[in-house]
Amino acid sequence: MGKDKGTRQTILVVEDDPGLLATIEFNLEALGYRALSASDGATALDIRRSNTVDLIILDLSLPVMGGMQVCRALRDTGDTVPIVMLTAWHEEEQRVDGLDSGADDYVTKPFSIQELMARIAAQLRRSQEFSKVPAATGGRGRHMIELGDMEIDLVRRKVVLDGYDLKLRTKEFDLLVHLASQPGRVFSRTQLLESVWGEEGSGESRTIDVHVSLLRRKLEDDPTNPTRLVTVRGVGYRFVP
Repeated sequence: MGKDKGTRQTILVVEDDPGLLATIEFNLEALGYRALSASDGATALDIRRSNTVDLIILDLSLPVMGGMQVCRALRDTGDTVPIVMLTAWHEEEQRVDGLDSGADDYVTKPFSIQELMARIAAQLRRSQEFSKVPAATGGRGRHMIELGDMEIDLVRRKVVLDGYDLKLRTKEFDLLVHLASQPGRVFSRTQLLESVWGEEGSGESRTIDVHVSLLRRKLEDDPTNPTRLVTVRGVGYRFVP
């Protein structure tokens, strides 16, 4: 069932394969989204600057300006629009690099269009949930999580560690909030996927490991010997304040 045309969410599709681009656009429109498109990175940035966009689908192998460069350019300007990247990369290190550049999620080619649509819906749902957090009223209260030398501002989506403002990507922030909101509790990968990514991500447990690795680079003095984001072997992860 399509969405009301007055409230349609806009998705920018950046893909240089004309056939794949047309397929994605067709399916987005069929689900009630408004689709914008670009076949190279530079054009994508121009479109983003002049349009309100709710999500970007971004291929990493693009002419003129690569997808990773586009990600970094957007994030460097403070743009927090959700980004789902399309990648042919199968090596974990390469996917980590893609996420570290600013993407929130990835789909590996070849993929089913149903999986991509589910990932999009999950990202948009999470984005809407955070946008409903009420504005700060001057007090800290339920809008802040304070754990030792770490402060998490749920409204401004800002994390300060030992006085230093961390630059977290959208899903890094969401994952940290979920873990830090119940310090000491052990969460399984499945629980984290369902809570942070939505049920559609239940088959991609490695997504959690990748994002934990990215978070550790920013939170830990020694990411190889973590003391904050601790692995509970055979179960999952817990946050230690």
